[in-house]
Amino acid sequence: MSARIIDGRAAAALLRAQITEQVAALHYRPGLAVVLVGENPASAVYVRNKDRAANAVGIAAETLRLPADTAEADLLELVARLNADPEIDGILVQLPLPAHIRPRAVLEAVDPAKDVDGFHPVNMGRLLDGLASFAPCTPLGVMKLLATAELPLTGARALVLGRSQIVGKPMAALLTNADATVTVAHSRTRDLAAECRRAELLVVAVGRPEMVRGDWIAPGAVVIDVGINRLPDGRLVGDVAFAECAARAGAITPVPGGVGPMTIACLLENTLEAARHRRGGFPKI
Repeated sequence: MSARIIDGRAAAALLRAQITEQVAALHYRPGLAVVLVGENPASAVYVRNKDRAANAVGIAAETLRLPADTAEADLLELVARLNADPEIDGILVQLPLPAHIRPRAVLEAVDPAKDVDGFHPVNMGRLLDGLASFAPCTPLGVMKLLATAELPLTGARALVLGRSQIVGKPMAALLTNADATVTVAHSRTRDLAAECRRAELLVVAVGRPEMVRGDWIAPGAVVIDVGINRLPDGRLVGDVAFAECAARAGAITPVPGGVGPMTIACLLENTLEAARHRRGGFPKI
């Protein structure tokens, strides 16, 4: 069996085109503020890509760069100013933050109506309750990619490998809301390979290069690889051993070019929705 490749770049390009058209129809430009604290190289590249993508679809993106020794109180003061700024519809504080700053305190300070990353407890709680909310961008992107995989989610046996607040837990909630039968597995799960083999849908987000091997995959399963890891030789690989898993799966996302492009596209979509709800008379999230 040779798996069908789920093309995240193509799906993201289509979503960006739709966002561009919808933004052009507005009588204002949605505003996105991205806050970057410190000089983390990976974060800097990611923020630059977000800024470029936002401006390309017509969103007014602003990146606010702060030194690594910024006091937590000063960062919270900046977030408060952005909350109050009527021209800013979405606020994203890039993680990770320097060690002396509490991420939870900062994320909770963001106005839930501007929380386009979907990390505020209010949005997380609404997601768990099946209510309208801003979902975290990576799990939201996975859901959009699954629509291209033509896997009926109702009743499907889904396993989410990883239980982070950013991917694993909201991913499980979104799949549950879509009527899948969801298991969450993690580093303490007994016989992890056997659990994976039971899944018709496997979403992997553990941050360990090529951890999931081909014999962990049920024949014909859909495999979504959220991980992106750089090896010592410079290659980028996911959390699954791609060639091995593609030989057994029915459909699979590549790394790079799978989930990654959808994460940024969904950030843009969340920003557009935030602007509509704040300025356009849509029901408040």
